[in-house]
Amino acid sequence: MADLFLERKKKICELLEDPYYVPMKEKELAVFMQVKPEDRPELTRVLESLLEEGKVALTKRGRYVKPAEVLLTGTFTSNVKGFGFVTVEGEKEDFFIPEGCVHDALHGDTVKIKVKPGHRGQRTEADIIEIVARAFTQVVGTYQARKNFGFVVPDNQKIMADIFVSKERSKGAVEGSKVVAEITDYGNERRNPEGKIVEILGHINDPGVDILSIVRAYNLPEAFPERVLNQAQRAASEVSEADRAGRRDLRNMVMVTIDGEDAKDLDDAVSLTVEEDMYHLGVHIADVTNYVQENSALDWEAKERGTSVYLVDRVIPMLPHVLSNGICSLNAKEDRLALSCLMDIDKKGNVVNYEIVESVINVDRRMSYTNVKKILEDHDENVIREYEPLVPMFEQMAELSSILRKKRQERGAVDFDFPESKILLDREGNPLEIRPYERNVATKLIEDFMLAANETVAQHFYWLEVPFVYRTHEKPDAEKMQKLGLFIHNFGYHIRLGQGSAEEIHPKELQKLLNRIEGTPQEALISRLTLRSMKRAQYTAECTGHFGLAAQYYCHFTSPIRRYPDLQIHRIIKEFLRGRLNEQRIAHYQEILPQVAKHSSDTERRADEAERETDKLKKVQYMEKHIGEIFEGVVSGVTNWGLYVELPNTVEGLVHVSSLKGDYFYYDENKYELVGQMTGHAYKLGQKLAVKVAFADRFAKTIDFVLPEEWEYGEGSTETDSEQ
Repeated sequence: MADLFLERKKKICELLEDPYYVPMKEKELAVFMQVKPEDRPELTRVLESLLEEGKVALTKRGRYVKPAEVLLTGTFTSNVKGFGFVTVEGEKEDFFIPEGCVHDALHGDTVKIKVKPGHRGQRTEADIIEIVARAFTQVVGTYQARKNFGFVVPDNQKIMADIFVSKERSKGAVEGSKVVAEITDYGNERRNPEGKIVEILGHINDPGVDILSIVRAYNLPEAFPERVLNQAQRAASEVSEADRAGRRDLRNMVMVTIDGEDAKDLDDAVSLTVEEDMYHLGVHIADVTNYVQENSALDWEAKERGTSVYLVDRVIPMLPHVLSNGICSLNAKEDRLALSCLMDIDKKGNVVNYEIVESVINVDRRMSYTNVKKILEDHDENVIREYEPLVPMFEQMAELSSILRKKRQERGAVDFDFPESKILLDREGNPLEIRPYERNVATKLIEDFMLAANETVAQHFYWLEVPFVYRTHEKPDAEKMQKLGLFIHNFGYHIRLGQGSAEEIHPKELQKLLNRIEGTPQEALISRLTLRSMKRAQYTAECTGHFGLAAQYYCHFTSPIRRYPDLQIHRIIKEFLRGRLNEQRIAHYQEILPQVAKHSSDTERRADEAERETDKLKKVQYMEKHIGEIFEGVVSGVTNWGLYVELPNTVEGLVHVSSLKGDYFYYDENKYELVGQMTGHAYKLGQKLAVKVAFADRFAKTIDFVLPEEWEYGEGSTETDSEQ
């Protein structure tokens, strides 16, 4: 019977391929194929099976036809194992591209795909049929020399093919040279891509070449064009009487900047006075637009860069240093031009009144996060004595900060408190120390005040109904929230999804979850999974709200030195304040802002990825010096290929499943555990483990751990350890 079923499926598919086939209804097919009446239910089952597999299609009139080819265009993401995925805008799921269907596509290429009938797991399969546009014209990598030719091995492991370089096009590169190769021929499935060396960055072991390679790989801008530097030099004159004209003079207002010790571009200052039950908070932001005129060379360069990039050993600024560290930096005891958001905030944290004004300011003191913390938390007598006149204001700032934070938490803002890495290098770029860069009372204080200003400005310009750039954050996908809900259920936690979907989920539910897990062994892991379940914030010309902050209106107003969207909205704010935002200017902004927002989101993502890559590289280099040493960490991820363990200094490495001894371990997807088949021993998220550093791979930027022998069979793998 099964053979007959398959035979009929095959026969119908062959029939549909026949150019003389006339679409038929099921009854007509039965007659044409001479199917007996008693076999009609079987034919129905065959047709239903073919429909489900996508091998036939059904017209509105009930006739069976050959399915039309579905062709889509998207971006290809390759996997080191040979397969990949194509992301198509508007499609909910990526399309799976099996290894044999990748053809000569490279990572990041824009490709045209033909969707296959049927499914592989939960993803629809597709075949790449055309390369629409190449993502890379140049590749950064390591040169491997042969007698009469060489290869460039790409640093980006997702670019699967090495680049062939003939000797005469090698530009004198030697074994181990870090190079930039221009691709001249993308090759095919049988032949490697070909290229020529256009730049030799240095030898793989030369100081600074490792980071420079990442800078080139992400196409990050470096030196400013001469015309931009010249324009910046001309613009960076001292504040004149003409500059001060028409501005609110706030030079007698006591205000400070609070930043890290090594910060040089100080773009925000804060002031606070208290009268009866009202806090008068001032957030004063450098008026960068006074020196960067629209459509100037400076403006075009800043727009193209989109953001400053903070790598572990260098900063690639959005604006030349003569501006960002000079006239646009709110240096103490110097007159500076600013945009000030002056807010009256009651004891409940409500902004009851506000003004947004062009101002001239003069900062009283430059403060560091460390010293403000010493005043407010450590009560350091020496520091308190040094800043004695300002101490009462700092104490009032701490009060207001606490009120604002509490109000934000009550409305449901999600507060992730992950320690960032602070990597200390020697003069040659070698990592000396890695430690978590913790938030403290001072960093939170500035964060709370900047958030208040950002929301106030966004709300004001939303209701004016003028073009603006907002910072938005969409609600999470229902499916991801449901998966998160299933996972945390294993730990006895739950989130309310509203009618069984995430459409109505409120960020307060996620904040409640983070509050409940605070201080538990699972805190770091559930927090990470919660963050990964959410979407990425972006810049948009439409105000759709910020889910993570539980804010209906939000923008980036506070960092115009290092973020172009802030600079852009400062320009709009000033035009409005000066009465120049007429219909023509509104039409102008309506035309340009969608592209400005998209490009700013793209450059932000590029900067984030480059920063992560440099951090990963330096962490690998640091752990190279600790091969064989034992550390205690926490299981930060569980997969079918092993355990990820994070150390207190934020370094993360993999314990491969093949290195786990004493049992065969399988992955329990529902519980996120590796479980021993015979012993039942389980490795769980959040579990403490001692690990030994086995290997650190600079090329792949990965770290391998193994379990020390005394942990392989002991308490490190037992269920009772994680339950205690």
